[in-house]
Amino acid sequence: MSSGPSPSPDAVGAQPVPALFFAQVERRYAQAEGALEILRGTDLAIWPGELVALVAPSGAGKSTLLHLAGLLERPDGGEVYIGGQPTAAMADFERTRLRREEMGFVYQFHHLLPEFSALENVMMPQLIRGLKRAEAKGRASELLSFLGLRERLAHRPAELSGGEQQRVAIARAVANGPRLLLADEPTGNLDPGTAGHVFSVLLSLVRASGLAALVATHNLDLAARMDRRVTIRDGQIMPLD
Repeated sequence: MSSGPSPSPDAVGAQPVPALFFAQVERRYAQAEGALEILRGTDLAIWPGELVALVAPSGAGKSTLLHLAGLLERPDGGEVYIGGQPTAAMADFERTRLRREEMGFVYQFHHLLPEFSALENVMMPQLIRGLKRAEAKGRASELLSFLGLRERLAHRPAELSGGEQQRVAIARAVANGPRLLLADEPTGNLDPGTAGHVFSVLLSLVRASGLAALVATHNLDLAARMDRRVTIRDGQIMPLD
């Protein structure tokens, strides 16, 4: 069952290509009592500029879906496309390159480097990719300013509030201009007011950049503000009722 429009990327022609496309994806894990099926030939398409909420109970396969989307696991059947590129048969170094250049990741805990400033944390992935320092600094400053942190560039994580730290983490995730953002409970560690503000910032960023985002969350109020809501039932990705 499909959770949204899902034409084959090879047949899209002049139409936009999904940033993320699951085509009949299967994933199972071996257990002593037999195979545990998590995904059973399911489809999913997430388009540029679209913000999709993934709402599923623990054990339903949410982490597995995110790992497959982030190329951290390989499907047992079907194909995962990133920007129209099939990835299941890619070598590990190719998957790593695609992850570095085409994806951004945001987690419940920000995982910022404590000894570096907000600006330096956002510069880091750009420097790793090979950008010159001046260019990385300019883009980091621009991103942080867009996210409302112009006055916090020189502050280290310990000098920032929880919401500010998470906004720095979002800026770091998109610093290399990814096609796809994967977020796992990005506001789960924040109070409701701060969570709403951080989500508004994320929404503005997606709209301004044309980024596609898949956001796993248990916050139904935030999920309701996204373009679509999907869940996992019986191994299938489907619209959330």
